[in-house]
Amino acid sequence: MPIATVNPATGETLKTFDALGSAEIEERLDRAQRTFREYRTTSIATRAELLRTAAALLEEDRDDIARLMTLEMGKTVASARAEAAKCVKAMRWYAEHAEELLADESPAPADVEDSGGARATVRYRPLGAVLAVMPWNFPLWQVVRFAAPALMAGNVGLLKHASNVPQTALYLDDLFRRAGFPEGCFQTLLVGSDAIADILRDPRIAAATLTGSEPAGRSVASIAGDVVKKTVLELGGSDPYVVLPSADLDKAARTAVTARVQNNGQSCIAAKRFIVHTDVYDAFTAHFVQHMSALTVGDPLEEATDVGPLSSEQGRRDLEELVDDARGLGATVLCGGGRPENRTAGWFYEPTVLADISPDMRIHYEEAFGPVATLYRVADLDEALRVANDTPFGLSSNVWTQDAAEQERCARDVEAGGVYFNGMTASHPGFPFGGVKRSGFGRELSGHGMREFCNITTIWHGPTAPRS
Repeated sequence: MPIATVNPATGETLKTFDALGSAEIEERLDRAQRTFREYRTTSIATRAELLRTAAALLEEDRDDIARLMTLEMGKTVASARAEAAKCVKAMRWYAEHAEELLADESPAPADVEDSGGARATVRYRPLGAVLAVMPWNFPLWQVVRFAAPALMAGNVGLLKHASNVPQTALYLDDLFRRAGFPEGCFQTLLVGSDAIADILRDPRIAAATLTGSEPAGRSVASIAGDVVKKTVLELGGSDPYVVLPSADLDKAARTAVTARVQNNGQSCIAAKRFIVHTDVYDAFTAHFVQHMSALTVGDPLEEATDVGPLSSEQGRRDLEELVDDARGLGATVLCGGGRPENRTAGWFYEPTVLADISPDMRIHYEEAFGPVATLYRVADLDEALRVANDTPFGLSSNVWTQDAAEQERCARDVEAGGVYFNGMTASHPGFPFGGVKRSGFGRELSGHGMREFCNITTIWHGPTAPRS
């Protein structure tokens, strides 16, 4: 895949870039190692001031970087501005909370005494250079939610971004430089995916984090396992959206639309499978289809647009194959189901709702990465949980019920890294984020995410010998 900005709304190639050569990669790896030796000794207060400066710069740049993201991967400009604002919020959150999240911990005095020691401490120390392999769908947020905690912990970062968002990647490199971070603290590597293996195997890389496809995750996990390096993986998702009889149906249906088509439907944590109790199925479906059908598909740079194009021609082709397979095996198309007739250029796809889904359809088990929702009618909570868990993924989930017993049952039994009641899944810097099963392992965000790339060190002191 060439490293290039290609406008998904038109298919026009706007700018191309040459991949870094081996000498340039070597220079950046060496710089990262040298910088880490000094940067790890800086105070948390110093790092926080640098991160606050980066946040202020990003806030000033919000409109420009939003337009750039829209041109590179097709998200609506309104959602791009919101993404930039979310990054600013996360930077400031980590600048404010890092000191308490990284504070030394003291084991119980009884355990220290039992060990024969005088005192002991658990300290969070940085690992080193972390390689971040990041996707195009949230080209700013995915990187910042790694970079903010990693830099605050004293690590340095090397970014291998998706090849279709090179200008956003270079912007991030420049942002941290302008904020005053030491040269080498954060570096963008414009390289193809074929360069990842050698970079990851390099002894100067201490760990890696990847958000992306399942095949990419398997590859990185395999390489990292071979050289015994820590990894965090956030892979695909096919999140259930369960609606039970006590739900506020109008609110559930309106939120369902946002949960499905956010980022033009290209989000791992988007709700994708809508599992509805038979008592409210017809009413929910009517509201949901009505709202999905009313969405405006168009130029993502126009403020009135609700849904822009998919990021690539291949992405649309993959989505079409899933829908065509389901339709051929008996799925009912309640709205959408194809390319908009008024959009001859670009990689647009209509907001689509499919009903009568069965396990023999690919879309039942595969992730639909675009504005396509699947509907399931279930008889009770037991069946709802069976359908919700009948997936190889386990990223997050949404459950609509006012019943406390049902909430407790779902919190216990839904196989996912998050269970969100009466609202949609959304990442926040204060909450750990990540999945189970084939959605990956490890956590991002909160203190849990920050400590993923720390050397959790036990510091033990024996009894002090009496002076003679």
